[in-house]
Amino acid sequence: MSVGGLFDGHEEYLRRCSFPEEGTPVRLGVSGGADSTALLLLALAAQCSVSVIHVDHGLRAGSADDAAFVVALCKSLDVEVSVERLELSDGPNLEERAREERRAVLGDRALVGHTADDQAETMLLNLLRGAGPTGLAAMVADDRRPLLRLRRSDTRAICERAGVTARVDSMNSDPRFRRVRVREELLPLIDEIFERDAVTVLSRSAALFAELSALLEELGRNVDPTEASTVAELPPVLARDVLARWIRIETGAAHPVDAKCLDRALEVASQGSVATELPGGHRLVRSGGVLSIRVAGAPVDAPDAP
Repeated sequence: MSVGGLFDGHEEYLRRCSFPEEGTPVRLGVSGGADSTALLLLALAAQCSVSVIHVDHGLRAGSADDAAFVVALCKSLDVEVSVERLELSDGPNLEERAREERRAVLGDRALVGHTADDQAETMLLNLLRGAGPTGLAAMVADDRRPLLRLRRSDTRAICERAGVTARVDSMNSDPRFRRVRVREELLPLIDEIFERDAVTVLSRSAALFAELSALLEELGRNVDPTEASTVAELPPVLARDVLARWIRIETGAAHPVDAKCLDRALEVASQGSVATELPGGHRLVRSGGVLSIRVAGAPVDAPDAP
């Protein structure tokens, strides 16, 4: 089936997307919601060579119906689809655990249906976690997120125009999750107070922070973050960025490292202290002028004196 004729005005939406050239193989993560369903429809309209993977977390009674919807839709569009089922239990950090499991299944190259609304929510969440420039850049506008210039209202309109009734995930309105409260309570309140569309403003700001983050990354590219004296001699804003990227990679932190933690890390590099706690039970230690990250409880060499 040709998707180009499935809904009117697809050219208007495609102009704001960043899909690769016609014929490029792309793998899409499709949950069955409006965003990812629109991603599928637009990828086909862009004439990419599409395959789909659906991740069933098994957290809701209706999750099997979501999988069936995606399979049926892909079959109607003559698109290859696979379903991966996970076994997650309810409990603390459920949203983050589900996200990490989904990322592991999708891999680094799968396209996802994040929109400008997701970008704004992520920026606010990272801001209130105390993140620096890289965290405030939120979602990187890379090849994996071709819909970042679209809004959720756009993805719903795309599905409606195509005559597709997307699935609704009840977890997306569960107030247990901070992102849901940011979406349904905080952003509407900001709109009301400032009398403007907060998502548009926040998305523009995220793009500016992304430029700053890219500059800092380039400036710190050849810096060895384990050399305490080298890090200490850098301008503080660059030193924090070098440490933040290194700490996040080494600890596997789900979120950007907060500014308070980075201040403590910089103090260790500058010989103001010999060690500090890091996210996830890790510890930053300076010994012999070398910075290292250790798992809590692991034996370490004698640290340097302050």
